[in-house]
Amino acid sequence: MQQTRLIEFWVGTFVIAGICAILVMIFQVADVKGLGADDTYQLTAEFDNIGSLKVRSPVKVGGVVIGRVSEISLDPESLKPMVKLSISSQYKEFPATSSLQILTSGLIGEQYISLVPGFVWGDETELLGNGDKVEDTKSALVLENLIGQFLYRSGNSGDDKKNQADAKE
Repeated sequence: MQQTRLIEFWVGTFVIAGICAILVMIFQVADVKGLGADDTYQLTAEFDNIGSLKVRSPVKVGGVVIGRVSEISLDPESLKPMVKLSISSQYKEFPATSSLQILTSGLIGEQYISLVPGFVWGDETELLGNGDKVEDTKSALVLENLIGQFLYRSGNSGDDKKNQADAKE
């Protein structure tokens, strides 16, 4: 009887340790830094096409994560995607001339937003602050569209050669 309880205790301990290990792995994969809200400020941007950008996608400057996409919506007037960014308040020194572009990690990896710092005009340079809109944006390159354009151009080049051969005859 005593040995059965000891085995049950160790099995229970092992199960609890396994559940804790799975939770740690989930938080690592999800890239969760903490459960509390960090001090952030909001930026908005309008894009023509956001591709497969998702909420919680990273915002990077030179590969360093400085924030996350907090909301994606459709502007009712222009019918273009509007993206809200939550930028960590420790990164406050971005000029208003900065630009945003949607890039992809690798060939078919996740999409993220790259913030390219703008130029500085000296002391009177305006900085991006809470609620500001970034005007200079570059939309996502959609792989399917690029393949379609390539195939369309390849098909036309064959027709052009045929038309040129017919014209010479």
